[in-house]
Order: sequence, then structure tokens, then C-alpha cells
Amino acid sequence: MKQDVPPTKSTSARLAVFVFAVCLSAQLLAQDTEHRGRKYKPPPPTAKITVTVVKATNGKPVENAAVVFHPMKDGKDEGGLELKTNEDGRVSIDVIPVGDTVRLQIVAHGFQTYGEDYEIATDSKDITVKLKPPDRQYSIYEKHDSSKEQGGAESSDDRPGQSGQKPSSSDPAKPPQSN
Repeated sequence: MKQDVPPTKSTSARLAVFVFAVCLSAQLLAQDTEHRGRKYKPPPPTAKITVTVVKATNGKPVENAAVVFHPMKDGKDEGGLELKTNEDGRVSIDVIPVGDTVRLQIVAHGFQTYGEDYEIATDSKDITVKLKPPDRQYSIYEKHDSSKEQGGAESSDDRPGQSGQKPSSSDPAKPPQSN
């Protein structure tokens, strides 16, 4: 017949080590489910934008024109990236996220500076810009045809003297005339 032997210290020590190992492994597995540190956020999809710069007079490409891309966020400029056109008058970029607005500025020697905002709604956008030769310099001392827009200047109806009305005699820019 076999006698029941009381547990010894080595058996209880083994049991304690086993319970500790099970608890430790459960805790390590629980840490894997928690997100620690920075979370990875994939970059947004970007659009390929191709800009072709040509002369308005004959349609020939403008080489070495500076094309500046200004990404806009909440109406504010987020910096600029300048590229030069190749011999075909083209430049391409593929870092602007889809859904953003980009302000395009083109500067070329011997042409008027061009600027326009574009909404990037799809994954590709082709833009053709026809640069005009420079106009005469605008002077406030000459009479101008009010129906013709001069040199890209926008007319505004809230400025005195610009809406076709004559300035009043109390206009601080013009001294009162004595008779």
C-alpha cells in the first residue's frame, strides 16, 4: 500500500513558479492588444498634377518657367514647392493629397505672372496655362476705359472713384477746390 506523502517545499515552489509564469504570459499577451506609442497613420492618397505652360500668342511651350505649387489648408498657405518646366513646357508633381486646394503660380521671364487656385478632386489633373506677354504699366495719372480690365487689377466698387462715381468734395485724397 502506498502512503500519502505531504507536499514538500519543492512541490509548492514549482507550483508557485508555474502560476507566476501563467500570470506573466497572460499579462504580456494583454499588452499586445493595447496600442502603445505613436499610432501609424497611412499618408492620404495623392494626385498627379501635370502643368503645361505655353505662349498665348502661338501655343509654343515655355521652357524654364518657374511653376510654384502652394498647398492650401483652411485658406492658409502651407509652404511652396518650385519646379522648372522642361523643353516641352511641362512639369509634374505627385505629392498633393486628393481633395486639397493648390495655389498655382507661374513666373517666366518676358511674360505676365500667372496665379490661380485649383481644387484637386481626382487622382490626376492636367492644367494648361497660356502665358501672355506683359501689358503696359498701369498708371493712375492716365484716363482708362472702365470696361476693360487693366493688367490683372481687379476693380472694386467699395473704393471711392472706382465705381464710375465722381469723388465727393469731402474726399480726403483730393483737396477742396476754391472758386
